[in-house]
Amino acid sequence: MSAPTDWKETLEQHRRNKDSYFSDNPQSPIPDAERHDFEGLRYYPPDDDYRFELDLHEHDEKEQVVVATTTEGEREYLRWGEFRFDVGGERQTLQAYRRDADDPGLWMPFRDETSGEETYGAGRYLDLHPEDDRADDGRWVVDFNLAYNPFCAYSARYECPMVPVENWLAVAIEAGEKTYESSEGYDATAE
Repeated sequence: MSAPTDWKETLEQHRRNKDSYFSDNPQSPIPDAERHDFEGLRYYPPDDDYRFELDLHEHDEKEQVVVATTTEGEREYLRWGEFRFDVGGERQTLQAYRRDADDPGLWMPFRDETSGEETYGAGRYLDLHPEDDRADDGRWVVDFNLAYNPFCAYSARYECPMVPVENWLAVAIEAGEKTYESSEGYDATAE
């Protein structure tokens, strides 16, 4: 798949903006005591091998799924459809969820072989928005370079949905955000 020539610059700008927000914004998930030493998040280098234009295989029946959270709570989602793609020559499938039928976006939580090693142990997320993440032909742009940690990776004061087992991948997704070493984050190794 060919990527637009400016996708890397757009990605790098996104990362700079996020670092600035995490460093300076009062709503940052980085604990106050750690912000003065915060030098930015760690990422894999941009890699267009982890950037796909895919059809969403929408499910005929949108099954309601209950997802556990890091604080022993629950959240409900609709299993909306799935994306099918190859990584390292192996076929992968990821479920895409919506909060409700009126939500135009898609949420794709996932764990992979980097989880707990180079990336956050509880998994990472991708958010897809129809106004930003659609190709001209209508396919979705699924860019794992934009994979990010949930806020509970930075501080235990946040409640985050866990990754459903159906989205645990048996391959390494070496793209996106890496682990942030916080003194307050949710301990995903306790799972």
